[in-house]
Amino acid sequence: MKFIGITGGVGAGKSALLAHLKQREGTRVLLADEIAHELMEPGTECYAHIRQAFAGEDIFLPEGGLDRGRLAGVLFSDAAKRERMNAIVHPAVKDYVLRVAGEERKRGELSLLVLEAALLIEQHYDEICDELWYIDTREEIRRERLMRDRGYSREKVEQILASQLDEESYRKHCVRVIDNNGPVEDAVRRMDQILVTLMDEK
Repeated sequence: MKFIGITGGVGAGKSALLAHLKQREGTRVLLADEIAHELMEPGTECYAHIRQAFAGEDIFLPEGGLDRGRLAGVLFSDAAKRERMNAIVHPAVKDYVLRVAGEERKRGELSLLVLEAALLIEQHYDEICDELWYIDTREEIRRERLMRDRGYSREKVEQILASQLDEESYRKHCVRVIDNNGPVEDAVRRMDQILVTLMDEK
C-alpha cells in the first residue's frame, strides 16, 4: 500500500482531484478537515480542551457545539489563537491517521491510502507518508474561486491566503507537483499518470 499526502493552498481545486481518487479501486481517501470536525464534537477529549482554552470566546453554540463560522473568523484573524487551536486538534488528527494507516497496512486490501490536509507540511506528515504531493494553482485563480464558489469577502480571502505557506515552501517539501491552473481534466490525467508510475515502483 502506498500512502500519499496531498496538499495545496485553499481554493487550489483539491476536491475535484480527491473525488476522482475516491472512485479508484483499492483507494481510501482521508480528509483531515472531516476528521478534525469529528474529533471536535461535544463529548470528545478535543472538545473539552477547546472549551478550556477558548472559554472567553464567542464560538460556542447554545446547545454546546462549535459555531464553525465564528470559529473560522477568530482563527483566521489571530495567529496566536490559530496556533493554540492547532496544538489541540492536529496531534489528535495525526494520531487518528496513524491508527487508520496501521490498520489498513495490516488489512492489506488497499493499494493506495490518500490523506488531504492543509497543514500536511507544517505537521510533518512527510514522516509518515510515502510521498507528499502539491496541487499547484495560481493565487489569482484561488482568490477568484473562493469569492465565487464560497461567497467569501475579499478581506476574508486575503486573511486566509496570508495564513498559508507560500508556493516555494510547498514545492520544497513535496515530491510531486500537479498543475491545476487549467481544465481539471488535465490535472486528473496528470495525476493518473503519476499513479501508474508510482504503483510500478517497488
